[in-house]
Amino acid sequence: MANVVAAEPGPPGAWGAEFRAMLSLAWPLVLTNLAQIALATTDVVMMGWLGPDALASGALGVNLNFAFLIFGIGLVAATGPLIAIELGKRRHAVREVRRTVRQGFWAALVVAIPVWVVLWQAEAILGALGQEPRLARGAASYLHTFQWAFLPFLWYIVLRNFVSALERPLIALWISGAAIAVNAALVWVLMFGKLGAPALGLQGAGIATTLTNILMVAGLAGLITRDRRFRRYRIFAGFWQVDGQRFREICRIGLPIAFTLSFEVTIFNAAVFLMGLIGADALAAHSIAIQIAAVAFMVPLGIGNAATVRVGLAYGAGDVAGVARAGWSAFALAMAYACCTAAAMLLFARPLVGVFLNLDTPANAPVVDLAVSYLFFAGIFQVADSGQATVSGMLRGLGDTRVPMVLAGVGYWGIGLPLGIVLGFWAGLAGRGIWMGLATGLAVVAATMTVRWIRRDRLGLSRLTSTAAGVPIVAGAPLL
Repeated sequence: MANVVAAEPGPPGAWGAEFRAMLSLAWPLVLTNLAQIALATTDVVMMGWLGPDALASGALGVNLNFAFLIFGIGLVAATGPLIAIELGKRRHAVREVRRTVRQGFWAALVVAIPVWVVLWQAEAILGALGQEPRLARGAASYLHTFQWAFLPFLWYIVLRNFVSALERPLIALWISGAAIAVNAALVWVLMFGKLGAPALGLQGAGIATTLTNILMVAGLAGLITRDRRFRRYRIFAGFWQVDGQRFREICRIGLPIAFTLSFEVTIFNAAVFLMGLIGADALAAHSIAIQIAAVAFMVPLGIGNAATVRVGLAYGAGDVAGVARAGWSAFALAMAYACCTAAAMLLFARPLVGVFLNLDTPANAPVVDLAVSYLFFAGIFQVADSGQATVSGMLRGLGDTRVPMVLAGVGYWGIGLPLGIVLGFWAGLAGRGIWMGLATGLAVVAATMTVRWIRRDRLGLSRLTSTAAGVPIVAGAPLL
């Protein structure tokens, strides 16, 4: 049974200290997330230089891959709270941290193999989803070289969770920042045939990004083995050792996270396919708007990652007041940011679209106008999107993943997607109706998750128990 500290306000200045600690941990994680999304954004931007068809095909490929990738990210995300809670209990725990990292690698491998098999059939899958044959062929061509980035990227996430839980996220930021330049150079060379290389088009972009991800995980692993503080954990020792108990623990916490993230991401993937049914212009415009929204989302996602660590450390130590301070500090940061991004999308929509397409080219006008209209709705739901990303991270720090999974499933697929289909196709609002549905789903999930956090906070986290692996979770009946 964990020792629980009474829920007291804390010493003077405790909130300020927590806010500074949260900000110190969050900003490198935010920049790391932005660097990682910049890899996909680089591909999408350069695909636009090949033309609208290449952009639409590439967008289909990116979104199909991401539908599976986000599930893998959610599964290995369990390593973050597991490490943080363990370090909160015993600051110098080594063996338990090593067990978690090692089984995180295995979890990534287990999920990668079937995903590779499925993605190889991308053309048939996209054809069955009603996408235009030429776009499906282009997307499959891209995925046949891009899909191999799946496993190295997940291994990189495991290592990033390890260094973040130790509150040393800068090392991952350095690697991600360098990867942007490497990826841009490789895509430029292989996609367009520069410096004597053959012009491989979309396949070249896939090869470039796969190589970049391999270099990322190799670089981060190399730095970890050379750093004295990280080296003591010997996380690569006994890699082949079977540890069924810890693997099951990762699955117990990670699978609900995986489904929660998948519910959110796949509703946006479904929106991509619905846009494909409307037309190529709507699909290209949606790809631009969603890419801008995805870049903006990396900030609250990073804040949520930091919240998982800070809440997990306090929770592992049994510090109830510390849990509250960590969670609400993260939430305040996310809301302040959301107001800024909402204003930017509402006031500067056309210049943002101009990053992807030449605004002065008459042929691009229909796509530009649609993308600007979609960004209006993206700006509207910034507060909800930032809120649900951050609160979800706060709940993960408590090991609370199953009920948030249910809330996400109902909000996104039970409300958001059906409403988007009704408004888009039956009410005749086309792409705008689909975006209205997305915004509504996000708002529902954000509101219900926030209520869950508030109710759990009011209970004072007084009902704690331990799993067989020694990781505390909140027990008792569902709170909602």
